[in-house]
Amino acid sequence: MEVYLDNSATTQVFDSVKDVVIKTMAEEYGNPSAMHRKGIIAERYIKEAKEVLAKSLKVESKEIFFTSGGTESNNMALIGAAMANRRSGSRIITTEIEHPSVKNTMKYLEEQGFELIILPVDKVGKVRLEVLEEVMTPDTILVSVMYVNNEIGSVQPIEEISSIIHTKNPKVAFHVDGVQAFGKYKIYPKRMGIDLFSASGHKIHAPKGVGFLYKNAAVKVKPVVFGGGQQDGMRSGTLNVPGIAGLACATAEVYSDFSQKQERLYQLKEKLVQGLGAIEGVRINGMTGREGAPHIVSAGFLGIRSEVLLHALEDKGIYVSAGSACSAHKASVSPTLKAIGVEKEYLGSVIRFSFSEFTTEKEIQYTLEVIRELLPMLGKYV
Repeated sequence: MEVYLDNSATTQVFDSVKDVVIKTMAEEYGNPSAMHRKGIIAERYIKEAKEVLAKSLKVESKEIFFTSGGTESNNMALIGAAMANRRSGSRIITTEIEHPSVKNTMKYLEEQGFELIILPVDKVGKVRLEVLEEVMTPDTILVSVMYVNNEIGSVQPIEEISSIIHTKNPKVAFHVDGVQAFGKYKIYPKRMGIDLFSASGHKIHAPKGVGFLYKNAAVKVKPVVFGGGQQDGMRSGTLNVPGIAGLACATAEVYSDFSQKQERLYQLKEKLVQGLGAIEGVRINGMTGREGAPHIVSAGFLGIRSEVLLHALEDKGIYVSAGSACSAHKASVSPTLKAIGVEKEYLGSVIRFSFSEFTTEKEIQYTLEVIRELLPMLGKYV
């Protein structure tokens, strides 16, 4: 049996997505900037995709900007907002458990003269709101908080955070990295007080290399990519029509019968958490219940290195991650695990399991059986 439980790294595309991508690559392949019929057809895909995404977020289509994925969306939002609002202040705020595409971008801004404040989190990965209130000042111009942590699945109280930020300073741009949240939650930026929202296609069964940034029309953001002036000059470059068409298709499919799909993910999570929790020496990290993301489970296996267990599971046809795929080839200990206070003996033994709507209960049961079989044997080689 092959069991793919690394869906937070990337997902299998839907058949409907594959079909529209092939069609826009092989048949309707025009450049959307061209004035002839092929270009007009391509441009129609872009317009329809904007409408699909805008409808899912309950925003205006002119507030959607296509990018190459979550990393570019985060860079575009953070650098663009910081530079556009520099005259209003220099303080920027983020958390200690952000994705590298936010963390490293904020460090870059610090090097450019901005004052960077990094918020701590509690033992389940929730931002300490009292600290946020303390550090919000009149010269704060930008706050970035991820919706769902990609390693442990902790979920932030986004509306409460937005309320604190905008009560203290209404002019602050509030950015949310929603890469692991889009498609798993119903997200309405205007209602929730989100000014900038990043998402990526390949986390929701769309192709790799495509994403989007929602930008509230009232928020000032300077472009960081220059060229032919596409997308109202906000993000120049020939648009990735196949990727964008696939992203729109995946979004429509993910949000169809959404409540049932979300509930099913929670049930899979509960089965895995319950099964792992019954095994001696296994520790679940972060939010273990429904307060956490429905599709991510992080577990530490005492005395067994992550890489050893990962490859042992792979030999049994089970694909998981040793933490985040974005840092899987680096030897350093996860800052997120350190931030939530994971004990030293567990730091090098964490595995991330992540599901999609293709994941079955039978696959979870098989995974638990294999883990129970492997652990006593792997423990002998410590």
